[in-house]
Amino acid sequence: MSTIYEPARCPRMYFIGVSTAQSSMMKIFPCWAEFLGIADAELKGIDFPLNADPAAYRAAVEFIKQDSLSEGALVTTHKLNLFAACRDLFDEVDTHAARLGEASSISKSDGKLIAHAKDPISSGLALDAFLPPGYWRRTGAEVFLIGAGGASIATSWHLMCSAENSNNRPSRIVVTDRNASRLQEMQHLHNQFGAGLPVDYLRVDSAEENDAVAARMRHGSLVANATGLGKDAPGSPLTDGAIFPEHGYVWEFNYRGDLLFLRQARAKQEERHLRIEDGWTYFIHGWTRVVAEVFHLDIPAKGERFDRLSEIARNSR
Repeated sequence: MSTIYEPARCPRMYFIGVSTAQSSMMKIFPCWAEFLGIADAELKGIDFPLNADPAAYRAAVEFIKQDSLSEGALVTTHKLNLFAACRDLFDEVDTHAARLGEASSISKSDGKLIAHAKDPISSGLALDAFLPPGYWRRTGAEVFLIGAGGASIATSWHLMCSAENSNNRPSRIVVTDRNASRLQEMQHLHNQFGAGLPVDYLRVDSAEENDAVAARMRHGSLVANATGLGKDAPGSPLTDGAIFPEHGYVWEFNYRGDLLFLRQARAKQEERHLRIEDGWTYFIHGWTRVVAEVFHLDIPAKGERFDRLSEIARNSR
């Protein structure tokens, strides 16, 4: 039975995910809206199970397209599947969305429904916020991306192709995933990027295999959890016995959930001299980029106004 969506009675942005009611954004958004001068706007969650029926994605997107006060949406977890199911419903597709085959944001402009992929921007902003300038060029360190989904693809694009990184790239990227087809798709996209950066695509069946990869990474390398484990599903892609690269960086893309990967890294922080980053800054950049697009606002990616939004978010959690 299909979901029946009720027309919005005020400007409404949707949050399409798996467990949206648990997100801090449901409390943060009203405070942001007041600060940004859109106090009459609201945020409404739409939850789908992982790998939902394409018809369910189409029903949601068709409703947003047709409803006059439905302004757009942020999409998490379902970015690839939603775009594949709804590609023909979008009047415009931005460059990143077309290149990556995903929609992390939906907006409207001049009567047109537009698909955006904001993750290459938001993941790059978050990554550059904690890595020292020129880090890759200076150290020759590598990157281990656990998971070959949309967030991992977006991060790899920033590392390989962004103008800011033209002279500052990791020496190698290693990507693991349990799904061979995802790895193949990622490799296909990387070939289209034409960046010329060495990438290893490894299919794994267990956390122990990911442990083995982590143990081989160079001194100072970055290990990132780009899976849904720890948020959309409990657990970690590594075991408690994983050996992180000494003096390396560890990045947990998630900011909520059981965050086992983050706890595993913290348990080894002193021993391995790790610098650890959770997903909070990534979360803030991801949301501010989409809110700006949906409501046609000028929200800077740094500076006093951005810092104030981050402060409001922390106080509203």
